[in-house]
Amino acid sequence: MADGRTPRGPGEDGVVPVGPAPAVRPFLVTAGRVAGGVGEASSGRTMPVETQLVATTGGLDALDRLSFEQHDIVAACRVPQSIAEIAARLRLHLNVVRVLAEDLRTAGQLSVHMPDSGVTHDASVLRRVIDGLRAIPDSRGVLRDTD
Repeated sequence: MADGRTPRGPGEDGVVPVGPAPAVRPFLVTAGRVAGGVGEASSGRTMPVETQLVATTGGLDALDRLSFEQHDIVAACRVPQSIAEIAARLRLHLNVVRVLAEDLRTAGQLSVHMPDSGVTHDASVLRRVIDGLRAIPDSRGVLRDTD
């Protein structure tokens, strides 16, 4: 481009990344609310980053009536997305996405699928992840020491 920037095309999933990070402070976007507030996910606890969000038909129909951030979240959720993926793609703070996702869920514009807590706390999964990471050689090709 003439201003020295390189044009950005669609990513591997065909979604064009959103522009630069917003200059609006997170507390303004959420009206001062924080993730994990009363009623979030009907349990008072924050949604895990792996929580999957999917736009509902009502949410897609209401796109033109949503705030900028809510519009972007619902539009990104045409296909299932995790909270972490949405935060990264839209360059929003993770807790902002959590608060807005809860608002959108309450309004019936997003369907929220939280992972089974019994599966996410399985120690054998964590052990396999640690073993897999240790099996990756460093930049010199040397494997990491094990315990």
